[in-house]
Amino acid sequence: MGLLSSKKNVLLKVFIAMLLFFCYGCVNHQDTPVKTGLDRVHEYHNLFKNKRIGIITNHTGYNSEGKHIVDIFAAMESVEITALFGPEHGIRGAGEAGEKIASENDPIRNIPIYSLYGKTRKPTSEMLAAVDILVFDIQDIGARFYTYIYTMALAMEAAAEHGKKFVVLDRPNPISGTIVEGNILEEAFATFVGLYPIPVRHGLTAGELAQLFNEEGWLKNGVKANLTVIPLKNWQRNQWFDETGLRYIKPSPNMPNLASATTYPGICLLEGTNVSEGRGTEIPFQILGAPWIDQTQLAAKLNDLQLPGVAFRDTVFTPVSISGASTNPKHRNKICGGVFVAVKNREAYQSYLTGIHIVNTIHKLYPDSLKWRIKHFDRLCGTAAVRETIQGSGNIDSLITSWEEQFSSFMKTRKKYLIYE
Repeated sequence: MGLLSSKKNVLLKVFIAMLLFFCYGCVNHQDTPVKTGLDRVHEYHNLFKNKRIGIITNHTGYNSEGKHIVDIFAAMESVEITALFGPEHGIRGAGEAGEKIASENDPIRNIPIYSLYGKTRKPTSEMLAAVDILVFDIQDIGARFYTYIYTMALAMEAAAEHGKKFVVLDRPNPISGTIVEGNILEEAFATFVGLYPIPVRHGLTAGELAQLFNEEGWLKNGVKANLTVIPLKNWQRNQWFDETGLRYIKPSPNMPNLASATTYPGICLLEGTNVSEGRGTEIPFQILGAPWIDQTQLAAKLNDLQLPGVAFRDTVFTPVSISGASTNPKHRNKICGGVFVAVKNREAYQSYLTGIHIVNTIHKLYPDSLKWRIKHFDRLCGTAAVRETIQGSGNIDSLITSWEEQFSSFMKTRKKYLIYE
């Protein structure tokens, strides 16, 4: 009996040890830092060996050890960097939104830095003459109207047209890869803030988007790039950027932190109105208002809607000129009444839906004061239906329901290009 008991104790200890080991493995997996595509380029050295490399990047192109992509490729054996390309805001990320960027020359490496947000947004044959492989490495934000993904798409087109290989060094979708929302962009509203039929919040990484654009035949004339995606390691779809272990570098001057990125897909709609979206403050896209808004009234009306995952706090703020971010914001030096968008549950929060309800509520309260930049508002929405419903006092919920069939179709297409679980 004692021997049997002893054996049971041994078996129990072994079982507990195995359980603890398994649990530790689970925790350790969750705590494993994410590696970007740039962190993994040495695993793909043969892809770049004896090739002339053109790099599309900006100030976000750092690996997890703080080394910039240009320095990493410059140190690689038998690899030559022959050109650099910068997107909106420039290769240093210092230009304001919409500011045209000029091409220049890198004085240290004596190679050209071509602007893809100036005279052209697509690499020309002259720009690609000394390039064998185009490499794209820029941190995206996860919203349809963020222009970096279209810089990537147009560069893919150019690479396909000129027989150049295209490589995407993948990075996380900072606002998670599981939440998808919004209407599908209508072809008539295709611009550089929305070229393809995807929803506002797509839940994809740049690498996944590249595969989608390429394989669905969306590039001009149906061309296909010779595409390779160097994937992330250890990233899971449900991770937000602050769960990756990576350092947040603001991708553009008015995207200072993850909180602004989270609210951006909805609050950006205010760019198409005369309501401040928070530029000229330290918390753009988290705060909104105008001199003619009663902050207490607006906050109360928005909170009455009981929108998922969010609350609204009344506030007063004064937009000011901020060098390198917003030198001439809306309502500069004027006191604005408005609200702070307080996300309480980011998994439940629906950023685009919230943005539509904010615009709708402001229109109901201040129809004579709210002014529209119609063309810009509609191209941000990818449809005129949002504005027309608001102006016609239509039902927002019915509008959103009308998107379900197209949204469902997109989700089926999207599934084919998911790299990560």
